[in-house]
Amino acid sequence: MSEKISIMDIDTVSLDDENSQIVIIDQTLLPYETKTIRLTSQKQIWEAIYKLQVRGAPAIGVCAGFGLYLAAKEIAAGTQDYDEFYEAFVKAKDYLDSSRPTAVNLSWALNQLDRVVCANKGKSVPEVLEALHKEAMRIQEEDIRACYKLGEYGLSLLKKGDGLLTHCNAGKLAATRYGMATAPMYLGQEKGYNFHVYCDETRPVLQGARLTAKELMDSGIDTTVICDNMSSSLMKEGKVQAVFVGCDRVAANGDTANKIGTSGVAIIAKHYGVPMYIMAPTSTIDMNTATGADIKIEQRAAEEVTEMWYEKRMAPEGVKVYNPSFDVTDNSLITAIVTEYGIARPPFTESLKKIMEIKAEAMKQE
Repeated sequence: MSEKISIMDIDTVSLDDENSQIVIIDQTLLPYETKTIRLTSQKQIWEAIYKLQVRGAPAIGVCAGFGLYLAAKEIAAGTQDYDEFYEAFVKAKDYLDSSRPTAVNLSWALNQLDRVVCANKGKSVPEVLEALHKEAMRIQEEDIRACYKLGEYGLSLLKKGDGLLTHCNAGKLAATRYGMATAPMYLGQEKGYNFHVYCDETRPVLQGARLTAKELMDSGIDTTVICDNMSSSLMKEGKVQAVFVGCDRVAANGDTANKIGTSGVAIIAKHYGVPMYIMAPTSTIDMNTATGADIKIEQRAAEEVTEMWYEKRMAPEGVKVYNPSFDVTDNSLITAIVTEYGIARPPFTESLKKIMEIKAEAMKQE
């Protein structure tokens, strides 16, 4: 049974441990309905990620962490043997990991839990389970903290009254709270910055029009939706002082994979001298991926382009459809990559390495 809620009053993803359920805002229903749904089975969790009921790299990572923990609870109910437990655990991990290939947070979160199981090999299965619960909750807490810090660093780049452009949804709906690209907008709203935010509609799934515009309006921010092909006109008129977008994976050289259309926005921004900021919690930085050319790009169903939002089909039957979910923005188009541990600037091969070193040192001290 679903519950009506307000977007701004509840976390995008949360764990109901007592009932062994993940509670998510079903983003496929927005903006028409704001409802939560409860996920119990691994199939439901897999489908929720694949079908974009929960989406956005950080939110996917949090959901995957909770999902694998719930799988471990189910496995532990049937065996107290570590080897049997771990064999089934790995199968559940691989299953969830297959839901979406591009967002690094998915595999990152699952691997975090896998490391916990391996690190507790000598302990009982109930003790391993408790460690997994602690890690899954830590991933969510880290997401909340990281997004708030992103907001503080991002806000330091802006002035009161700035016009901002964002693409897709890197808002609170893409994380637990605050969001990535929207975090400085929310903090600015609290401090009276009076930003005007322009949201690309983001074809073909319309995350900008359906999701970002909805949550920004709900928070009282001055918001305007534009079609994806209108950003050049807007920038030419001087209405945009900065572009803020999220990302699903950052390569070691600073190339970034984000929702399809982001690279086009970056090219236009470069032409008009508008700074292009990538808001990236360090969980999305993949130092093992050398360049954007090494990032696997997810191909989505043709129906998203031809039928999804139309009363009648809007393209000829049988026509070929090219529908990549993401594109890669070349590092040469990026002004800075904003993380929770500081702002990385070109050359990114050096600055991102430094950011990850700062993070490693901070984690040692925690």
